[in-house]
Formats: sequence, structure tokens, C-alpha cells
Amino acid sequence: MKNKIMIVLIALMSLAIVFMVGTKLYKGQEQERLSFMAKSDFSTFVRDYSPRLGRADAKVYVVEFLDPECESCREFYSSVKMLLQEYEGKIQLVVRYAPFHGNSIFIIKILEAARKQNRYWETLETLFRYQPEWGNHHHPRPELVWNYLPEAGVNVEQIKKDMEDPAIQSMIEQEIADGRALNVQATPTFFVNGRPLERFGYEGLKDLVESTIRAEGEN
Repeated sequence: MKNKIMIVLIALMSLAIVFMVGTKLYKGQEQERLSFMAKSDFSTFVRDYSPRLGRADAKVYVVEFLDPECESCREFYSSVKMLLQEYEGKIQLVVRYAPFHGNSIFIIKILEAARKQNRYWETLETLFRYQPEWGNHHHPRPELVWNYLPEAGVNVEQIKKDMEDPAIQSMIEQEIADGRALNVQATPTFFVNGRPLERFGYEGLKDLVESTIRAEGEN
């Protein structure tokens, strides 16, 4: 009888140990899979004010630190749009700024002023389209942007007023601080749910997006 009791007790203890180990493993996996949005450093990647494109409740964030005067950002923009189309409903693009060029802050202020008119993306595309003219690194002529902005459907005189809003300058300072915290040294720099892009290029970004979608269960 005692032997049977001992066997039952041992079995119960074994089950308890298995349960505890399983629970610990599960919690570890859940921590590993913790939503990007719930992580403590989320705001360093995505600020409340950040321009976003794509599904608002998507779990996969493609965060791009860009410089509107950067030639590579201009060239990569079409690839980013392709990703948004290919993974429509699964990802959202978040634009952050890394003003590394001489006229970058001036252009960012224009973009943010255009956002007040709900013409942000139209203005960004217009500025990228004409970037070789106004942003030529050998002979930049930023004053030319005033000639192109009407194509974005904005009120240019209102842009000139709104771009002086102190809140825009404060936002730019926050962008610079976040870029430094994330060791952003060049543009464009991409993060997908906080993971840096290790293999630069469209295929590298696409692979990182796909693996993140699978990890988030966004099939």
C-alpha cells in the first residue's frame, strides 16, 4: 500500500514539475512573441505624430528613417510602395526623419506643414520627383521647391506660415534624438518591428517583412 502511495506521489510530483517547466517555457515564448507595440522601446521607433501609410491596426511596422534630400531614399521609395501593395492589410509604413543633408530640415518643415493640409504623401512624392533639380548635391537649389509644390495641391502661402510652427522644430529635435538612440547613421534605414535591416535592398527588406509577418501570425 505504501509503495502504491509513493508511486502516486512521485507521479503527481512529476506532473507538477512538467507543468511548471511547460508554463515557464510558454511564458518565455510569449515574452519572445510579445507584440512590438507593447515593448518598452516602442515609442523610440514609432511616435504618435509619425506619418503612417497602410492598415492602421497592422501588427507589422516598417519603420523608415529617411531624408527627403537623400538620393537613395528617393530611389527606394517605389520599392516601399511595392511592399505596401504586396502585403496590403498586413503592414504599415512609419516615416521617421534623419536630416543628414544641408537642406533637409527646411524640406521636412515643408512636409509637416503640408500635413496640416492633409497633403503629406502628395507633397513627399512631388519633392522626390523633382529632387534631382532642387536637391542636387553639387548645386542644391532648395528655393525651387516653391515652384513644384502646387502640383501637390497645397496652399503654398499657408505652407510658408505653418512651417514656422515651433512644434515642428520640436518634433525634428525628437526625430534626431531617436535616430541617435537607434544608431541611425545613414538613410534610408529600416526597422521591421524593431529589427534592423541586415541586408540592404528590396529583397532584404521583403524577406524581413515576410519573416515578421509569419512571426506575428499575420498570414
